[in-house]
Amino acid sequence: MADVDVAATQLAIADLSGTVIARDTVDMSVDGGPEKLLEAVSERLRSMLDEHDHDPARVRHVVAGLPAPVDFQRGCAVRPPIMPGWDGYPVGDYLRGQFGAAVTVDNDVNLMALGEATQDMADTPLLFIKVASGIGAGIVTADGSVHRGADGAAGDIGHIRAPTRRDVVCRCGKTGCLEAVASHRAVLADLGITPSSYDDRLHASRELARLVADSDTSALHRIRQAASDIGEVVAMLIHTLNPRTLVLGGPLSELQDEILSGVRAAVYEQALPLATRKLIIMPSQLGADAGIFGAIALAGREAFSQAGVGRLLAEA
Repeated sequence: MADVDVAATQLAIADLSGTVIARDTVDMSVDGGPEKLLEAVSERLRSMLDEHDHDPARVRHVVAGLPAPVDFQRGCAVRPPIMPGWDGYPVGDYLRGQFGAAVTVDNDVNLMALGEATQDMADTPLLFIKVASGIGAGIVTADGSVHRGADGAAGDIGHIRAPTRRDVVCRCGKTGCLEAVASHRAVLADLGITPSSYDDRLHASRELARLVADSDTSALHRIRQAASDIGEVVAMLIHTLNPRTLVLGGPLSELQDEILSGVRAAVYEQALPLATRKLIIMPSQLGADAGIFGAIALAGREAFSQAGVGRLLAEA
């Protein structure tokens, strides 16, 4: 399993029961392009298999999550705003060639949503909101499947127009996108906090948390504004999807009191009681591990699907 993020990729190997055998991280930015990163990921996965005496030829399914819209059928990113050089690159074909196994490529927030849906406290339908350098949503339906939409664009809420600050230019070229005004990256930039480096990936988050703990008025105001903007967009999704559980994840959501309260306030103010009377709003139970556990769950489903069982029988 590979959960690709902007600055690093989490890796995991699990058996068919879903038990994690090994984990590691590849500290490499997506900015270098797909070939360099996927080569490093493949080499490290093979090393992990060797270290735990597992034959790479017996790998049954590989799942990769990308921080971008994904064409689920073709196994590639589609016009990703934060992944230069990845548009249309055949990630699925590359990994299939490396491991000779079935490969599923999905949006990272879809995998996070699926990971959260496997937890005891999370009822479906479930809506997962990731607030990081971008803002995305993952949707798990009542039967436990992921809703991806016709072209993999379902949940790309970061480019819905925000209620405030409509003159801010987004990386997609439009103005006023929710991502441009309410993402973790936007909040850090407005507060003048130096971005994290590869040597200290948690620097920016720690600095923001420190400002909040010290009751810095600028930081508190900015975070509450971001939470309000996110909450108003989420309220529209609540009416559209009527989820039972709303989960907030990503580095900005770790400031639980400020973000959760702001989103809750906007949702309960904007959405009608019928859509919110049984709604549970909660922080991520898995945190940064949500994508990996979602990838493991998806791999297990695919391995024991009709096609997956057919492959197992053919190899027997």
